[in-house]
Order: sequence, then structure tokens, then C-alpha cells
Amino acid sequence: MRVPPLPASAPATATRPIRPLKACAAMGAMLLALVVLGHDGRRVAQLFALGLPLLAWMLWPVRSRRIHRLRTALLWLGAMAFAFDGVARGYLLEAYQAAPNSALVLASAANTNGREGAEYLSMHWRALVVWAAPLMVAGWVFGRCVRQGARATAPWPPWAIGLLCAALLLAAAAHASKPWRRLHPVVFWTDWAHSVQALRLAWSDQQRARDQALQRAREAAPVATRAGPSTVVLVITDSINRDNLALYGYGRATTPRLLAHQQLLGDDMLVIRNAWSVDASTLPALRSLFNFGVPAGESPQHLLALARTAGYKVWWMSNHDDIAVEQAHARLADVVEMVNRTPGRAGASLDGELLDCLQEALDDSAERKLVVVHLMGAHPHYSLRFPAGENPFDDQVDAVETGLVESGRSSWVRRYRQEYDAALLYHDFVVSETLQLTRQAGRPGDYRAWMYLSDHGQEVGHVSDRAGHSPTTASGYRIPAVIWQDPPDASRAAGAALTPFRADWAGWTIADLLDIQWPGAPPDRNALSAAYRWQAPVLPVEVKSFSE
Repeated sequence: MRVPPLPASAPATATRPIRPLKACAAMGAMLLALVVLGHDGRRVAQLFALGLPLLAWMLWPVRSRRIHRLRTALLWLGAMAFAFDGVARGYLLEAYQAAPNSALVLASAANTNGREGAEYLSMHWRALVVWAAPLMVAGWVFGRCVRQGARATAPWPPWAIGLLCAALLLAAAAHASKPWRRLHPVVFWTDWAHSVQALRLAWSDQQRARDQALQRAREAAPVATRAGPSTVVLVITDSINRDNLALYGYGRATTPRLLAHQQLLGDDMLVIRNAWSVDASTLPALRSLFNFGVPAGESPQHLLALARTAGYKVWWMSNHDDIAVEQAHARLADVVEMVNRTPGRAGASLDGELLDCLQEALDDSAERKLVVVHLMGAHPHYSLRFPAGENPFDDQVDAVETGLVESGRSSWVRRYRQEYDAALLYHDFVVSETLQLTRQAGRPGDYRAWMYLSDHGQEVGHVSDRAGHSPTTASGYRIPAVIWQDPPDASRAAGAALTPFRADWAGWTIADLLDIQWPGAPPDRNALSAAYRWQAPVLPVEVKSFSE
């Protein structure tokens, strides 16, 4: 590459591309650092190769002031696309050990609206500020560098021309390769947005999938074997870690009412000590529960479809405003009650709003009833999950607070723990009321059963200095599970309270409570059966013992 020399009157220092080369080197170093932030292995080289055209264009001399300004703006935008990509990937890896296109992140994004996103930002702003710092530094560095784009017309050193040609060849090869090209931030995040939108569209109308679930249930021909009226209430809650329940030995009085029920009912109230979810977020956890832990590709049965086919009238009442859950599960019920119309984390509707709905369902004249009560539980924000001003643990210095301090937990995590425990205290009221209403349902002698469990756990300073969903710690999978029956099941397996329990197998246990049977139903996954055989699930986190 050779360009005409400057007029003799031009300063000698302006004839050499030293400043553009230095700026290009600084910009390249920053690009590489950002790529390393979000990628590893050979992808670092692939992403850097995709960014080389930005550096090459920066060194290409231009004469026009207008073109120079346009180039400056476009180079800054292009470089910031790489900066956003690196920071976003780095944050997801640090917080969730997940890639942006993983099922966890795609499902979360598809299931999130603007208001919920704002609430997420308000809860995790500290971590986001930390991760925004490299983005702001990159913006400043790129802004300084791109203004130094080459404008001189002096001959370039041969080594610079060779380096530029090699960079252009490598960049051309990178863009010609489809697997490499997919990684380019502009291409990747455009495809990512399309994937999220496609997932939302797939959720918006799943009538065909529901019809197929009902057809599979009819083909299985399930039969309700218990004669007479039958009422089963299934209470599914959100984000409850059993380690924070006094029912499980926690040091704060978070479950006084459930403890009172346990004292009154004794062994008839089965508190499963070692219950585990196999998913750390709601959507996959509920899919696993209602599909008996069978992968979607194997055309699994759906618990609600089986119950309806066996003659049960099914209710789904929820304090969530969640289109994914509603379409995949709730709409299989005969009666659907969605009391919360504020989407996401910002929903301030308290779970107690469902108690009247439950009473109405229990008063219904249907002989066989399955009522699913889907609670918000302690779904973040914790402060919205209990009535205002009703936090007895606020600024309380007790053994729990002292332990958190000794473990090095930050003040904001300790505050979240106080709010979380206050949410569990209110949650105890709602859950115990659902049990009490179930016990009072029907006529004397009618069969009634009640089961309570959480979709997944929650990390609130248990093993790390953070609060929220946690796929990378055991706290994200530790859940409560409680069962009550009247009359009690005389054939219940001995030691059921201490035997480990998997939430993805809970469908088999609920089918037992419903007393429905169909060909091929394995008894070894029903936690109430003497034939139950525990198999440890494969979790993305090491668990020392599932019996702890």
C-alpha cells in the first residue's frame, strides 16, 4: 500500500503513522481483554480474529474530515459490541455458570418482561455496577483510540503493511467460516434475540401440546382405584430452601404454624427431611415434576392430564402471572384461577389471596378433586412476599445473624436473609392454612390428601455472599416436602421421612395420593411405596450427601 507524500510544508511528525499504530495497539489490547472476559480456549482467537477488521479500518488512511468522523463513530460502536458481549458473558458465567444461549438463560429471558427486568436490576445492582465498570472503561479507551484513526499520507513501513495484510487475510477467513461468524457479537446477539422471541411464540399457544398430552393420557387409560369421594391438594411454592424452615431445625421461628400441625398430627404429617429439586429454576423444575422426570423427547405423560382422564376435576390456582407456566401446565386444568396480574418479581400480590379460591374449590360438589395451588413463596423480591411492616427479624441480632457475620457475609446479604425469613414466616401462615382447609374439607370419612413442596431452593448467604437463584450451590436444590393423608396410608414405606426424595419423581408420589394407576407406572419411583429405590440425580454442583 503506497499513498502520495504530504506537502513539504507539513510537519515531519505528521507524516508517520506512529500515533494511529499506538492507538490501534491499545484498542487491540482492550478488545483481547474483553474477549478473554467472556470466552476461553480457541474461541478467544476466533473472536479476536472477528474483531480485526475494526483495527484494520482504523489504520486505513482517510482524507475527508466527514469520513473520519463517520469512521470514528462506527469503530466505537463496533468495538462496544465486543465489549458488551464480553461483559455480558462474563457476568452470566460468574453469576450462573451459564452461557447466554443456554436453556437457563434463554428461558429466563423469554419469561421476563420489562418490569421484571427492572426489578432484577434493582435487586442485583451491586454486582451489575461491578460488571459495568469494565464496560465504561472500554468505552472511554475506545473513544480515545478511534479518534486517532490514520489520516496521514506518508509511506507505511513494510512491516506495518505486511501485518495489516496478514490481519485482513485472517479476518476474511474468520468471517468466511460459519461457526466463527456465528460468534460475532452482532450476529450472535441478533440470533439470540430471535431465539428468545421464538421461545415466547412457542409458549403463547401450546394448545396442540395440551391436546396431545390428553390423548396420551386417554391411551394410558388411568384408573382411580379408591372408591368414594377423594380430595387432593398439591401446594407448589417457589424459591424455598428447607434450611430456613424451623420445621427442619432452622434457628429462627419461621414455621410456628407448621410446627403446631406437626405436634398435633404426629407421624400422620410426613416431613421428608432430605428432599431435593433437580433444577434450580422454575420452568424446568415444573416440567420435570408434572412429566414424571421423563425427557420431553420421549413424549411423557402429564400428571394433570392423567388425573382428568381418571375422573378428577382439576383446579389450577396461582399467584404467578407467568405465561410459560400457564400455557404448559395450568391450562390443562378444568378451572384456572390466576389472581396476580402483575408480572414477574414486581408482583406484590400476597399468596394469602389464594385461600378464598382454595375454599371455593374444596366446596365444589365434584366427587374427585385435584387442586394445584401455585404460590410465589419467597420468589425474589423477598420484601414483597410478606405484608408491609411485618418483619420480626429486621435488624435482629441473633444466632443466625451472628453466624452470617462470622462467615463474612455482607450487610446487604444479611438484610436479604432477614427479608427472606420474614417471607417464610408469612409463607408458613399460607401453607398451614391450605393444610387446615384440606383437613376440614368434605364429610367425615372422605379421603383427603395434601402435599407441599418447592420448585427449587435459594441461596441467601448459605455458602456464598449472594442472594438469589443458585444453580452452582447446593442451596439452589435443597427444598421442603411434606405429605398428609386422612385416612393414613397403612402401607407407607418405613423410613420414608429419612429416605432422600427427588422432586422430578414427585409425580409418582402424587399419583399415589390420587390413587390412580395405569399400565407401566413404576412403583420404585414413588416415595410412599415399599418398592421405592433412590437414585441420586446428576446435578451441576457437587453434593457431599443427599441424606444430610
